[in-house]
Amino acid sequence: MWVVGTLMEIVIRTDYGAISDEAFRIVEGEVARRPALVVGLATGRTPLGLYERWAASKRSFKRARFFNLDEFVGLGPEHAGSFHRTLRERLLAPLRVPPRNVFLLRGDVKDPDKAAAAYEKVLRAAGGIDLQILGVGRNGHIGFNEPGSSLGSRTRTKTLTDETRAAHAEAFGSMDRVPRFAITMGIGTILEARYVVLLASGEEKAQVVRRMIEGPVTAEVPGSALQLHPRATAVLDEAAASALARRDYWKWVAENKWRVGQ
Repeated sequence: MWVVGTLMEIVIRTDYGAISDEAFRIVEGEVARRPALVVGLATGRTPLGLYERWAASKRSFKRARFFNLDEFVGLGPEHAGSFHRTLRERLLAPLRVPPRNVFLLRGDVKDPDKAAAAYEKVLRAAGGIDLQILGVGRNGHIGFNEPGSSLGSRTRTKTLTDETRAAHAEAFGSMDRVPRFAITMGIGTILEARYVVLLASGEEKAQVVRRMIEGPVTAEVPGSALQLHPRATAVLDEAAASALARRDYWKWVAENKWRVGQ
């Protein structure tokens, strides 16, 4: 099932709708096995299709506990650009998750570093993340762990690159309005999740997906650290997978893994 050099399972589907369907199938399966699982939620555009399907589902998620991956420093939970608000409106409110089971970073805290350290303690008290949802930035970041981030980093504040800020400019109206700092789970924190599911869509992600999956593990491509994870799945559409040297191989493996042990 696995290829030497990476532990990631690579799943390639036709388009964005298909990867959203596949990701929700994974979520449903994980919740069926463990209704009280601890979920880490990414934001950004890519996971929204998954969250749309999740919010419309009939399955109960009232026992699950939810943490968010990151948040912009300076934004309160009602700010239109906050991830706190996005997750609440797009997913948590429709699922009717009890407030006691929701643990979301806030960007309007007085001391972001202190809040980050406290968040790590709450994560540990919850037993750690069972299922972490991720996207990947065009520069290879996961969470807001920009290129050069330590692969052992913990939840902390990070200075955002201009490239990352530019990617969020449309949501804020202009790049000048995009915060320069964020609180994010560290790469080390993410790697402690028991299962990681990363989604990537679009041709603009193709090169970074190739570097993340088939290139060396390097802090310059933070997402490449997932090659070290014992249980990680990358769910890609055809466009995002288009630069993979072993694309046909990955597709065959995903379609024929049932043959193992036959």
